[in-house]
Amino acid sequence: MVKARAHVYVSGRVQGVFFRYETKERADELGVTGWVKNLPDGRVEAIFEGEKDKVEKMVNFCRVGPPGAKVTKVEVSWGDYKGEFQSFSIIY
Repeated sequence: MVKARAHVYVSGRVQGVFFRYETKERADELGVTGWVKNLPDGRVEAIFEGEKDKVEKMVNFCRVGPPGAKVTKVEVSWGDYKGEFQSFSIIY
């Protein structure tokens, strides 16, 4: 089982459309850890850690987002799994 870490920045209409909530729901379902938060510039930032295929599913979700979102750009940086999170949380 290969583990991975992805640091993601999502641009577009991604705030005020339940992006963080839907991201947490999916991460919890998949057993992915990390966090998601809104940025002052209108983007959403997230870190996902877990089994590589599940982290890839989270990144793919970010490319579409929840209903109401209009994602225009996703920047992904892949890194080594660190195991620093107990669960997935929304940072306010």
